[in-house]
Amino acid sequence: MPKNQKLKSILIIGSGPIVIGQACEFDYSGSQSLRSLREDGIETILINSNPATIMTDPSMADHVYLLPLNTKSIIKILKEHPQIDAVLPTMGGQTALNLCIEADEKGIWKDFGVELIGVDIDAINITEDREQFRELMGKIGVDMAPQATATSFLKGKEIAQEFGFPLCIRSSFTLGGAGAAIVYEEEDFDKLLRRGLEISPIHEVMIDKAMMGWKEYELELLRDKNDNVVIICSIENMDPMGIHTGDSITVAPAMTLSDRTYQKMRDMAIKMMRSIGDFEGGCNVQFAVSPDEKEDIIAIEINPRVSRSSALASKATGYPIAKIATKLAIGYTLDELDNQITKSTSALFEPTLDYVIVKIPRWNFDKFEGSDRTLGLQMKAVGEVMGIGRSFQEALHKATQSLEIKRNGLGADGKGYSDYNQIIDKLTHASWDRVFVIYDAIAMGIPLSQIYDITKIDMWYLKQYEELFQLEKEISTYTIDTLDRDLLLEAKQKGYGDRQIAHMLGCLESQVYNKRDEFNIQRVFKLVDTCAAEFTAKTPYYYSTFENIVETASGEQYTHNESIVSDKKKIVVLGSGPNRIGQGIEFDYCCVHGVLAAAECGYETIMINCNPETVSTDFDTADKLYFEPVFWEHIYDIIRHEKPEGVIVQLGGQTALKLAEKLTKYGIKIIGTSFESLDLAEDRGSFSKLLKENNIPYPEFGVAENADEALVLADELDFPILVRPSYVLGGQGMKIVINKEELVEHVVDLLRKIPNNKLLLDHYLDGAIEAEADAICDADGNVYIIGIMEHIEPCGVHSGDSNATLPAFNLGDLVMQQIIDHTHTIARSLNTVGLINIQFAIKDDTVYIIEANPRASRTVPFIAKAYKEPYVNYATKVMLGEKKVTDFTFNPQLEGYAIKQPVFSFNKFPNVDKRLGPEMKSTGESILFIDSLKDDEFYDLYSRRKMYLSK
Repeated sequence: MPKNQKLKSILIIGSGPIVIGQACEFDYSGSQSLRSLREDGIETILINSNPATIMTDPSMADHVYLLPLNTKSIIKILKEHPQIDAVLPTMGGQTALNLCIEADEKGIWKDFGVELIGVDIDAINITEDREQFRELMGKIGVDMAPQATATSFLKGKEIAQEFGFPLCIRSSFTLGGAGAAIVYEEEDFDKLLRRGLEISPIHEVMIDKAMMGWKEYELELLRDKNDNVVIICSIENMDPMGIHTGDSITVAPAMTLSDRTYQKMRDMAIKMMRSIGDFEGGCNVQFAVSPDEKEDIIAIEINPRVSRSSALASKATGYPIAKIATKLAIGYTLDELDNQITKSTSALFEPTLDYVIVKIPRWNFDKFEGSDRTLGLQMKAVGEVMGIGRSFQEALHKATQSLEIKRNGLGADGKGYSDYNQIIDKLTHASWDRVFVIYDAIAMGIPLSQIYDITKIDMWYLKQYEELFQLEKEISTYTIDTLDRDLLLEAKQKGYGDRQIAHMLGCLESQVYNKRDEFNIQRVFKLVDTCAAEFTAKTPYYYSTFENIVETASGEQYTHNESIVSDKKKIVVLGSGPNRIGQGIEFDYCCVHGVLAAAECGYETIMINCNPETVSTDFDTADKLYFEPVFWEHIYDIIRHEKPEGVIVQLGGQTALKLAEKLTKYGIKIIGTSFESLDLAEDRGSFSKLLKENNIPYPEFGVAENADEALVLADELDFPILVRPSYVLGGQGMKIVINKEELVEHVVDLLRKIPNNKLLLDHYLDGAIEAEADAICDADGNVYIIGIMEHIEPCGVHSGDSNATLPAFNLGDLVMQQIIDHTHTIARSLNTVGLINIQFAIKDDTVYIIEANPRASRTVPFIAKAYKEPYVNYATKVMLGEKKVTDFTFNPQLEGYAIKQPVFSFNKFPNVDKRLGPEMKSTGESILFIDSLKDDEFYDLYSRRKMYLSK
């Protein structure tokens, strides 16, 4: 039982839809927290409006409320559950904290006798109110940058005059650095000050002297009711001050900090946490350190909640911060809790790492045409990846290989920049791809001192880069036949992929792979164990590396592989990699359910993924977790090691799907729909032939490989024409063109960005209604349609940006029957085994097929939540051949309608065209339940349905 015996029922506030600055790391924290409370027999009530997450799964809490995050919803829940004793708001990011404060100000917690746990209101107010925080830091002797608060435009002008430029403007009570800016010139100040004041909900900004070029660090802390404090992880930002930590390349543990300064920082962080309030739970503290020998430290801010970084720190150390923070909030002390990794030591310890972690953010600027791509105080990344290696260089390479931006790692792939002015510009104005540009600068011969002067990235990191480039240069003087074992091993230990080494040697990737086999240079797998192997770890959480062969006295040669292969039958689930627009948390939801379903069928489950924010990479979701890039070489080595029955690719979005061809080529079984069927659905020509044979209508189309072919096609198809590249997700590169000039311009642009791609040109059905269906199909051809949704917006707005209504609200019986018939026919014709999503355009009562995807889709979690049925669980059992569709008793429950509402992050890109079109732009979604079509909210959505359509 929990140490606070009074707590029997707890309300948890989630973080709502995913926006830039608050992503699925809070789904991970919230899911861990809910499980943690249930272990103690506490009743859990959850409010969260996001249908795509594991956290809002009916199995996660005793009562799940998919309601808007506002005080009206809180009151509704508290009335329905008068037994609620306490609220835990620290797992839902800034959204949950802000809602908690609002409810407190309105007296709601007091009225219903609800206690606040995990944090106190004073702590939130002190840390959010920059003026109060600065005064408190002064009192306890913690230095901060010279700063002052402005609650009016005039006051802001006075402060700027006093401090001089450059300055930082930060808005109070905002998320992801919204409203924050660095001002270098006086002429920009007025506009940015006005914006900062407008964005802050209390119209207050903090103006501080910009500490440009100082180094930035974060510490993750936990504290219990006995005032025990542990530092879980130190994180160093490779980027200096001036770039939001969410957009920074970060490294754990800190690499360039002297022990003396680290100890001083530890003491300051503990003092700060104790000073802001008397609460039990997690905390994130940020510091800046001067880049000279003095290493002066100043505090930047403290967040009394689990944060974006605590998800990263949890995955980096194997220490489940959210789980332990929840236990502390209900009254346990650190020394009473088990270390979750060793199970034999207590949680009152500080993890030690014998490996290095590198996190790189993932951006989606291509979705925001005209956006300012330079990085600053306002976060712009939509996701992130993490690499684990024995050295910084290996971890850095793994992280770059995980990004899925058509790079094979740092350098050695022929895709670097070679224009001096462009490189200097990208270094001067921090660019999203600077992690690669530093390498290009060194390759061009720009001295490290000059790179340091421009970027202020610590010289230690630049020297690491230089070493990598020197190695590439050396290897490039050999051929595959003359390369010796030591040099190849060194390249592998420093993280170079076989593809990159092949590029250096001018040979094929497979030749490098064979050479590794010949030299017996094999990947070995190591445990993430929180304690540098001082105690035995019980968790199956691995990363790969390369080791020298050790020879024993008896002459036996070996490398130490910590991943022991069992004799159980195994299934590998490929994860969806970093979050991005078009492929978000909903695919992680599907992967997690796939893993759980496979386990129910008696398989040992193996998860491969590189996204630190997600539930799929929690150390106890699968039987074994390989925290590795979803990159061919890594996957193939894991499969060779584990020898699974097969691999599930249809749950991990386009990331996993793209590997289906190679898996098939190498004789590895794909569980569920075969590669041939997946490819047939993607190949427009073959797919249209299939539709034709089955008398299913589709918009007229053609395939072009260049602008000339596109122009010839345009005469046959008639404008407007929808142009899109094949094999993409989230409508990347899609556009509706209305004349030949626009057509040529777009085709040339697409082929420049995605060379050698086939382009599909469809006649665009102007004014059509769009609908989509998700279904499960088994090997015997039994089909069950789990949901048919009608989009409120007309055809031409990407399905991920549309308000999708379940069930359909305006399609007659004739149209519905066509949708049902077509879905059954297509699912069977494609030999689908598992899930399929089909999109339709309806014009003049005829149902045309836009596309079919025999895989999990963005809408599956939404339908599962709306109908309260575990569809991914069922589909996985069908894929594994354990069940047929006819074995399940389907019983969907939904009164009225559910609407999947897209949520956008346009506020991060003020100058971007906000009109919607065939390319997806939303970062998240929420679910809205309405009783009838007469509901005001539905009427409002329907009346505005054509407002944003762009051609």
